[in-house]
Amino acid sequence: MRIHFIAIGGAAMHNLALAVAGKEGYVVTGSDDEIFDPALTHLRDAGLLPDEMGWHPERITPDIDAIILGMHAREDNPELVRARELGIRIYSFPEYLYEQTKDKIRIVVGGSHGKTTTTSMILYVLQHLGIEADYMVGAQIEGFERMVRLSSTAKYAVFEGDEYLTSPLDLRSKFLWYHPHIAILTGIAWDHINVFPTFPLYVDTFRKFANSISQTFIYYQRDENLQAIAAELPDTIQTIPYIEYEGEVPMEVFGKHNMQNLQAACLACEQIGVPREKFYETIASFTGASNRLELIDKVNGERLEDGVKRLQVTKVAYKDFAHSPSKLKATIAAVREHHPNLRLVAAMELHTFSSLMASFLPQYKDCMADADIAYVYFNPKVIEHKSLQKISAEDVKNAFGTKNVEVFTDSEALQAQLRSLSYENTALLMMTSGTFDGIHINEFAKQLING
Repeated sequence: MRIHFIAIGGAAMHNLALAVAGKEGYVVTGSDDEIFDPALTHLRDAGLLPDEMGWHPERITPDIDAIILGMHAREDNPELVRARELGIRIYSFPEYLYEQTKDKIRIVVGGSHGKTTTTSMILYVLQHLGIEADYMVGAQIEGFERMVRLSSTAKYAVFEGDEYLTSPLDLRSKFLWYHPHIAILTGIAWDHINVFPTFPLYVDTFRKFANSISQTFIYYQRDENLQAIAAELPDTIQTIPYIEYEGEVPMEVFGKHNMQNLQAACLACEQIGVPREKFYETIASFTGASNRLELIDKVNGERLEDGVKRLQVTKVAYKDFAHSPSKLKATIAAVREHHPNLRLVAAMELHTFSSLMASFLPQYKDCMADADIAYVYFNPKVIEHKSLQKISAEDVKNAFGTKNVEVFTDSEALQAQLRSLSYENTALLMMTSGTFDGIHINEFAKQLING
């Protein structure tokens, strides 16, 4: 089988390409107009890096069996146009995942927040218990070589279910392709306003997803929209509500939202025969998914307690993918709760399409109120590049609505401000789906708390 990936450089796309290339009898090629690390290195090491960037329709030949189309490509992409002229079968990323796993028991985790961590928890437990599964997850997990696995032997497939668009040719949500046997929805908080311009439209795509489930729907009980969706499902679908885990098992992860994720993951694993006590025993060593409340570094000091010197954290730094209002608020609350005696310095970047829209900014009201010092960064050039309505630093500050927030539009100025602070007895939290325009977040944060 010859498979060609158009827009191979995406995080999910390049991991799928690596997974397909590892299957016997498959030959993989790909193209993109730009590829950055880590995809660049991964593709080069696997011999899949295109020898020239750009789109080359002459490379789309009749002997190609299938095209896998990434969201980064446009509908008028020259290679896509050529493939359609030749009548080559074209798959979207989620469509191909379904095609490869349609005879497996599929577990899909969706929701506006927590889906990567919840998916990672399920996979971590299954791997440690020796239960083979194919998977697709949106972050690197410790102990897993890649973010996608496809095999001919696994009985189960575990997917992170994204509500964003499928492809330039298919404007439905990705997770509508997966038709899960067992599904989790962690909560609904308005996002992707460019695709779902009203909250009811956003809720409706989750309703469609729930109606694609064939066996079991696991949902966060305190979400009113999920309650309504669950009530609408036919009696043939088992519905299981959950709240956060409140047990006594010590965990490496923390925060109320992670205890919710943990409980959802436990219920999903129970559905395929994993005993609850075995799940909790295994998950205790789970340290989290990459960029999800990921510990960068910490510095321990001493305190005197009843005449005995004890170690305690005096400086600590985390990074997180949080960028939407609900994720931002939950992540800050988790660090505040975990380090109640430390000053909390939180920096976040408005980077996604939705977060930079003037009409969406009011959703951020009070979401950084729990931080002692809060910095918000955005790049006006990105707004211009995305052809969005201009916003000012004052607009952003007013939208966040609390006095602790300071807004920056220059990355160097933000870095200088962060360097000017003392980090004694401080927790630093860096939150973005980008890089604050070129900051190597791990190295920068380590310098700050160790300086």
